[in-house]
Amino acid sequence: MAALQPTSLSKHPLSSGTPTQIFGSKVQSGDFRPTQFRFWTSFRSNTGVKLKASAEPPALTWELKGDEQNGIMEMESGCDLFGKLKNGFLSFKSHKYMENLERYQALAKGQAPKFMVIACADSRVCPSTILGFEPGEAFMVRNVANMVPTYESGPSETNAALEFAVNSLEVENVFIIGHSCCGGIRALMSMQDKAESSFIRSWVTVGKNAKLSTKAAASNLSFDQQCTHCEKESINNSLLNLLTYPWIEEKVKKGMLSLHGGYYDFVNCTFEKWTLDYKGSIMNGKTRVVVKDRLFWC
Repeated sequence: MAALQPTSLSKHPLSSGTPTQIFGSKVQSGDFRPTQFRFWTSFRSNTGVKLKASAEPPALTWELKGDEQNGIMEMESGCDLFGKLKNGFLSFKSHKYMENLERYQALAKGQAPKFMVIACADSRVCPSTILGFEPGEAFMVRNVANMVPTYESGPSETNAALEFAVNSLEVENVFIIGHSCCGGIRALMSMQDKAESSFIRSWVTVGKNAKLSTKAAASNLSFDQQCTHCEKESINNSLLNLLTYPWIEEKVKKGMLSLHGGYYDFVNCTFEKWTLDYKGSIMNGKTRVVVKDRLFWC
């Protein structure tokens, strides 16, 4: 990640009596975001911590010891961020946990979720937030681009979670949730055949069939539009991959388990939901998903 670089100032920030902010570029969007003085620490034996402001010249230095040193170290280690998390936890405990103590005590004894959710690891996509899942309602796994590898692909954290959710917890629904502007899908769509190996490349190749079908069906569209198409196509590809697991297909065939796809567009805040039509998909030789009960929430 590129470091924020201070801009040149027409006059020294300490020359006036009013506080001055230093502006650095916002890496992702190109606009400017105010930042406070940044500090660096250097450790010396028995001398405390040396702090130096990012605006130079002149350099501002202090030699801090004891509680002051610890305070700075805590600030730099991110304790201000954890302070927010602490407040969030205490709010949850006061307004959720204690007010529903009986329910949470029951959950401490075991879980019986109706849903197994496979969602993307993207920080903008939280299934519990966008769909209102409460603790105990959904067993979740999140990975890059919400993909499900085939049974033949071998062990992964995703199919381990599937095995536990379907066979031990006996969930009634597996729900794969994709989303707009997915970086994993973009990586898949832009990946070259002779590109160097990486963990991301190895993982997103799970969706190679979705990429191929997208290139065949949407070659006339722009790259961004192709990515949007592939985001949904990849969900269907993973639904088909679920049927490669014998114990999943058996339960789907018996009507004990339903497989669903969902697509969250966080640009327009809309949500699409659909369900795999097992009989229809079987008639297509499991090479193309046939869906039913498609809903659009906006």
